[in-house]
Amino acid sequence: MLGVSKNATNDEIKAAYREQAKKYHPDNYADNPLSDLAKEKMQEINEAYDAIMDERRKNAGGQASGGNYSAGSSNFADIRQMIAQGRIEEALELLDGVDVSRRDAEWYFLNGSVLYRRGWFEDAYTSFSTACRMNPNNMEYRAALDQLNRQRSGGFGGYRQAGPRPAGGCTGCDMCTGLCCADTCCECMGGDLCTCC
Repeated sequence: MLGVSKNATNDEIKAAYREQAKKYHPDNYADNPLSDLAKEKMQEINEAYDAIMDERRKNAGGQASGGNYSAGSSNFADIRQMIAQGRIEEALELLDGVDVSRRDAEWYFLNGSVLYRRGWFEDAYTSFSTACRMNPNNMEYRAALDQLNRQRSGGFGGYRQAGPRPAGGCTGCDMCTGLCCADTCCECMGGDLCTCC
């Protein structure tokens, strides 16, 4: 299914998987008559990859050579490695390719980690919360959620959550929009009436 030999290295298998995942990812076939076929193919690719890696873990005494992680499931060891290496877009692409029925607590934790690195804090919070609900005893998941909770409440400088703006508050977007409007007004009036133009 992946087009690799039985003697292929883990890195070769992962590269073949990524290539197939890019080719058949359902997002590439949105509003296309082939979308159902792409979903089936993606599921087959995921199953083939999982079967190969599971067999290798069993043969290596329970651990694949690419993923030496103490916390969480080793099903997503390659994605953990990508996140650690800063290969966020690749990790997100692989996470998105995982069938919804196979998204466990580890998937939600890794998804939250990717979203956090992209600056999507509220979405990351939702993923971390889901991971903690699914596996409440995992300290790694709990630590990530606690850190994000501290940020939400103003610790570490905080971040602005979606919601109503504080009275009298002004964001960078407000200032930028104001400058764009002022420039447009000046241009409409010939540009000579305003000293800033």
